[in-house]
Amino acid sequence: MKKYAIYGALLSVLLSACAQDPAKTGDGADGKGQAAGAQTSGASVNGVDGSLLKGNLSAPPKNVTGILAQRVIYFDYDSAAIRSEFRAVLDAHATFTKANPKAKLNLQGHADERGSRDYNVALGQRRAESVNKAMGLLGVNNGQMEAVSFGEEKPAVEGHDEAAWSKNRRVELRYAGE
Repeated sequence: MKKYAIYGALLSVLLSACAQDPAKTGDGADGKGQAAGAQTSGASVNGVDGSLLKGNLSAPPKNVTGILAQRVIYFDYDSAAIRSEFRAVLDAHATFTKANPKAKLNLQGHADERGSRDYNVALGQRRAESVNKAMGLLGVNNGQMEAVSFGEEKPAVEGHDEAAWSKNRRVELRYAGE
């Protein structure tokens, strides 16, 4: 029990250190300003519908809505620090993954086009490992996750400006079999 309290405190410090100015980042990852871990209905845990906590799913259904439908964590320039606005997304995916031992997450790290190819592969890997570590601190079994990097090779948005680059600095949460 003490071990989980320590992990929770470490995750809180990790995410707090990465906090952004709310005026710059909006009101939360879900657009509603919901606090991380807040229950949205009597049948949900961390924003995950109770029917998805059955223990036999390998991935959330394709038609899932809400916070669990969000599968991308964005990063600041040249950083692998997880921004606080994505805590609820991590909580939801951790809750789902812990409740479903068949679920396997592939954490795909990406970078924008600036920097050398080698540097961007390493940065994408650091980002994926940062999400892996945060999910582990939330109780997800390391055997259910794999961190990989694509560097700058698979941009989400083509372009050579901040609008495009900000969408390419990311980790995508992909479940096996999707």
